[in-house]
Amino acid sequence: MRVLLVEDDQAMSDLLIRVLRDESYAVDHAADGQEAEWLAFENPYDLIILDIMIPRKDGLSVLKAIRQGGIVTPVMLLTARDGTEDIVRGLDLGADDYATKPVAIEELLARARALIRRKDKITSASLEAGPIVINPARREVLIEGKVVDLTVKEYALLEYFVRNAGTVLGRTQLSEHVWDMNFEPTSNVVDVYVGYLRSKIQLAIGDKLIKTVRGHGYMLDINNSLPSGEMENEAMNVP
Repeated sequence: MRVLLVEDDQAMSDLLIRVLRDESYAVDHAADGQEAEWLAFENPYDLIILDIMIPRKDGLSVLKAIRQGGIVTPVMLLTARDGTEDIVRGLDLGADDYATKPVAIEELLARARALIRRKDKITSASLEAGPIVINPARREVLIEGKVVDLTVKEYALLEYFVRNAGTVLGRTQLSEHVWDMNFEPTSNVVDVYVGYLRSKIQLAIGDKLIKTVRGHGYMLDINNSLPSGEMENEAMNVP
C-alpha cells in the first residue's frame, strides 16, 4: 500500500518513513504543502498522513484543495497543538482521523490500518482470499495454515493482490500501489517480484495462484475462474 507522508520536521519524517517502510508501506514524502498537493494529485495513494503545520501551504489548505479536487484518499492529520479547533476544522474539511504529537507509533500504525480497511470496506482485522490469510498488524501470512516467509516487498505485493482478489491488475497499477515514486517504469521489477511470490506460494501449496492474463496483467485467481485460453506464459511481458 502506498502512503504520502507530509511532514516538515526532518527527524520526525525520517522516523515515520523508516517505520512505515518496515511495515511494508511504499512511502513518498513531501516537506511542504505545495509539494504535498502536487503529489496528491499526481499519484494514487492509499493513505495520506498530513501534518497541519507545514510551510508554503498549511495542511488544512492542502486538505481542502484535494477534497475539492475530488480526491477521496483517507487522510490522517498530524497536529502538535493542544486545542481542538484545528482538529474539528480538519474533520469538517474531510479528514478521516487524526493523531497528536508526539506520535505514538503503534497507535499511528493501528489507525493507518483501520483507515485502509475502511477504504477497502473490510470489517475484519485479517485479510482473506481463498487459502491465503494475512494479519497486517503482525505482517503474518498463512497459506492453507502454513506460515510463508516473505520479504517486505513480496509481502506488500501479496497484500495488494489479496485486497484485489479476482481483479486483473496491470503492471502500472501494481507499481503505483506497491512501489514509491522512485520506481523506474521501464524496469521489469514488478514481473520479477511476481515471480518470487509465485515461487514461494507454489513451494507452500503447489499452486502459484497468481495468473498472468494475456495483454492485461496479473490476477490472484483463488477460484480457478480464469479460462486457460486467457493465460499466457508467465515469462512474457504484460502491461
